[in-house]
Amino acid sequence: MTINGVNGRPAGLLATWEAGLGEAAAGRALLLHRTARPEADAAALPALPVGEREADLLTLRRALFGERMQVRLACAACGEDMEFELDAGELAGSFGGRGDSVVRVRQDGWDVEFRLPGIADLTAATRSADARAALLARCLVSASRDGTAVSAAELPVAVQRRIAEAAEAADPGADLALNVACPECGAATRAELDIASYLWTELDAWARDVLLDVHLLATAYGWSEPEILALSPTRRRYYLELCADA
Repeated sequence: MTINGVNGRPAGLLATWEAGLGEAAAGRALLLHRTARPEADAAALPALPVGEREADLLTLRRALFGERMQVRLACAACGEDMEFELDAGELAGSFGGRGDSVVRVRQDGWDVEFRLPGIADLTAATRSADARAALLARCLVSASRDGTAVSAAELPVAVQRRIAEAAEAADPGADLALNVACPECGAATRAELDIASYLWTELDAWARDVLLDVHLLATAYGWSEPEILALSPTRRRYYLELCADA
């Protein structure tokens, strides 16, 4: 697997991969997000709306590996292994534009402002016995009824539902799901697309391939790792072919 020409930074990508080997999924996703947004304040990235992070990671994935995404999925009904291809460019259209990170809901005298959750909010909420209530309290900017301020716990279910709908509409990329019809039984299987995990799997395969290239070329020519990484993928492949023919 090769990467596209992204600022000529294979060494930096290898460093990201190496740092992520000892991390759990959340830590790897953050490392990838830092790679996607190197100009951003790293401490602020977990607070960005989830869909914005997913869009950043998809942009990085397209820059590194192109538009075609191979996906494998087991049918939930019959267990058939399904393999299909996604167009990353078309998928990017699911995210919508980056707008205001605060949504407002007005209903029957209720006036609520709610901040779109980030990864840090979701992580913190999952530690609570009632994750939904914890997320609402954490991301609530303001709430009032007929001009009187109220707490998150006082919001009725109907208003909470409206908040969830408004947040989903404002941040559609936060929950990307696929519905795939099985070619064997015809049943539809729903699966969430975890872009961070998908990208990490690709980066891991690429890094291991590159390190094998480095090993073979260093053994054959005595070159250092920086010298080998400075070669374009085409020239590196050509030298590898010469080694195989020798």
